[in-house]
Amino acid sequence: MWQVYKKELLELVRDRKTLFFMIALPLLIFPVIFAIMGAVVASAAIEEEQKVLRYAVINGEQASRFEERLFYHRDFQRREMPLPEEADIFAAIRSGELDLVIKVNTGHQDDLTAGQQSRWQLYFNDSSQLNQVKQKVNKVFNQYLESLRQEKFGQLGINDSQFKLLMKPVVLATVDTADERENLGEQIGGLLPYLLIVLCLTGAMYPAIDLGAGEKERGTIETLLLTPISRYALVLGKFFTIMTTGIVTALITVFSLVLWSYLIGELANVDVVARVLASVGIQDLLLMLLMLIPVSAIFAAILLSISIYARSFKEAQNYMGPMSMLGFFPVMVAMLPGIKLNWSWSLVPISNVALAIKEILKGTIDHWMLVSILASSSVFALGAILFCVYIFNKESVLFR
Repeated sequence: MWQVYKKELLELVRDRKTLFFMIALPLLIFPVIFAIMGAVVASAAIEEEQKVLRYAVINGEQASRFEERLFYHRDFQRREMPLPEEADIFAAIRSGELDLVIKVNTGHQDDLTAGQQSRWQLYFNDSSQLNQVKQKVNKVFNQYLESLRQEKFGQLGINDSQFKLLMKPVVLATVDTADERENLGEQIGGLLPYLLIVLCLTGAMYPAIDLGAGEKERGTIETLLLTPISRYALVLGKFFTIMTTGIVTALITVFSLVLWSYLIGELANVDVVARVLASVGIQDLLLMLLMLIPVSAIFAAILLSISIYARSFKEAQNYMGPMSMLGFFPVMVAMLPGIKLNWSWSLVPISNVALAIKEILKGTIDHWMLVSILASSSVFALGAILFCVYIFNKESVLFR
C-alpha cells in the first residue's frame, strides 16, 4: 500500500498540472483574486460614499430650514425640474437625472401647528447594496428633526436638560461579554472553513481523475492489476495520495492567505490583521488540521469511486461537477445564521467540521464535541473507502 502511495505521489509531483493546482494556484492566484475583489469593492464603496447626490424637493417651501440644510450640504446638489406627477419622479430617477426626490406634505406647517404628525416621502433607487442615499438623507433629516423638537419644546418653556430627559429618560449602556478573539472569530469563522473544506475538495479532484479514469485512458490500469499487490492495497494507496493532495492544497492556500494578509497589514499598518493572527495559536491550527483529515478522506474516497467508474478523463470531469455542489452544500448550510455547533450538528458530515473550525477560531470549542465530530466523520469516511474498494473489485466497472 505504501509503495503504491509513494509511487503515485511522486508521479503527481512530477506532473506540472498537479504542481500548478497544488502550489502555484493557492500561493499566487487565489490571493491575487481576493485582492482584486477587495480593491474593486473598496473602490466602489469609496466612490459611493463620495458621490454628490442630485436631488429635488417638492413643496420645499413648507420646510425651508430642511431644504436649506440640504442645499448647503456637500453631499447634495439641488436640481430644479418640474415633477407634477409621481410617474415623472420615477422617470427622473430611472433616467439618472436625479438620485432622490423628497416630497414634503403640502400641509406640513398646518400639521405642526395643529399638533399632528406630518408625513413626507423619499423616492430613490435602493437596488444597490452600496447605496448611501437613505443614510445620507437620514443624517440631514435627523438633524432637522432635532432642531424642530428643541424649538417646539422651547416654546413650551422646557430647557435642554429637561428636553434630554423627555427624549431619553433612560440610557442603556451595553457591555459585551465576548472577548476580542470571540468577536474576530465570529467574523472570519464563516469564510475560513468554507475555504479550507472547498479547497480540500478541489485540490483532490485532479489527482482523483488522473489516478482512476486517467489510468483507464492511458491503458495502465491492466498493468497495475497484474502486479503482486492486492486491490485493497492499490485502492488505499491511491486513496491516501488523493487525500494528501487535498489537505496540502488547503494548507498551502491558508498559509498563502495568512502570509499575504500579514504583509498587507504591515505595509498598510492595519492593526486588526495582527490581532486576528495573534488570536489563533498553534494548538488551534493543529485542531483545524485534525478536523480536515476525515473530511479529506470522505472527499478522496468519493472522488476516487467516481473516477474509477468513469470511462475517460472527460467523463470523470462531467461527474465531478455535481459532486462539487454536494460538497459545497453542507458548508453553505453551516454558514447560515442561527446554525450553531451542538451534539446533533456534530453528527452531520462536513457541516460539523465547518462549525467546529468556526468555534475553534472563536476559542469556544467544546473539546468533547470534537470526539463526536471525529468519530462520526471517520465512520462516513470508512464507509466511503469500503464502497471505493467494492467498486474497484468489480470487473464490470473497471472494464466497462
